[in-house]
Amino acid sequence: MVKLSDVADLAKVSVTTVSRVINNYGSLSQKTKDKVWSAINELNYQPNNLARSLQGKKTQLIGLIFPGVSNPFFGELVQTLENQLFDKGYRVILCNSANNAEKERAYLRMLSANQVDGIITGTHNLGIEEYEKVSVPIVSSDRHLGDHIPIVTSNNYQGGRLATTSLVNTGSKKITIITGANSPENPTNERLQGYLDILKKNKLSTNKLELPFSMTPQLKRIAIKDLLMNEHPDAIFCTDDLNAILVSDIATEEHIEIPQQLKLIGYDGTQFIQQYYPKLATVIQPIAEISALLIDLLLKQIDDPAITLDKLYSLPVKLQISESLLA
Repeated sequence: MVKLSDVADLAKVSVTTVSRVINNYGSLSQKTKDKVWSAINELNYQPNNLARSLQGKKTQLIGLIFPGVSNPFFGELVQTLENQLFDKGYRVILCNSANNAEKERAYLRMLSANQVDGIITGTHNLGIEEYEKVSVPIVSSDRHLGDHIPIVTSNNYQGGRLATTSLVNTGSKKITIITGANSPENPTNERLQGYLDILKKNKLSTNKLELPFSMTPQLKRIAIKDLLMNEHPDAIFCTDDLNAILVSDIATEEHIEIPQQLKLIGYDGTQFIQQYYPKLATVIQPIAEISALLIDLLLKQIDDPAITLDKLYSLPVKLQISESLLA
């Protein structure tokens, strides 16, 4: 097991200096900090404060790393995870990774230092190699983070096919999909593939507008308005409900009637959307079941570190037909 003194020896500084860098205490040069963090990363040293005090006992703490809770889907998922974990005797440390990879790396170090029993993450920051180096069990929601980290998702391909088929069945011919960034290996890409396959089957042309998760609502509005005014789709499938609401708002501003002139369907179907935007047709993800499976897989790893789990776990979705699809 790597010790604090090993880090000090590699960085050629004192143990006290290493401790000050880890705890961000005192005045140190950037050169010294860089040397220490370089040694920490090379040795994969994990400060183990709580484990020392608890003498190897479980902390009953689970780390949650998500982009934020202002998005209804993540907000409902995090709340559900917290409630279900609490019922099982666990407490959570919630980390908001936003769109900042360095912030996410810092949270990973912090969670390891506090010796959480496991981590559930739904990050949108890609290319963070530290996930495969962290020694605690990890389960991912919707994102590919490494070859040995299991993923829990809904059946995105089924959802993409259901949404697109519902638009084709209305007689729509110019069906556009509005997606987030389609990153390699992420299961949510299958929503796009479901759309493409249904349109190919029906001999209809495809059109994609990609709006990255990090893009501001103001810039999204500009892109969506340009789509509506210059390309004139008669139907739009949004792979998340918030973009579908933006489409609806802009269509209203431009006197485009939904569903008479534009059919619209979203994706996620959170309780917030169902209660406050009941006219929006959407594909509903089973959030309670997703949460329960994430927790079950994590606890299995905690109880048996040698367990072998499948790479991908997928849960069925369902279609909610509403006024934005049918008059």
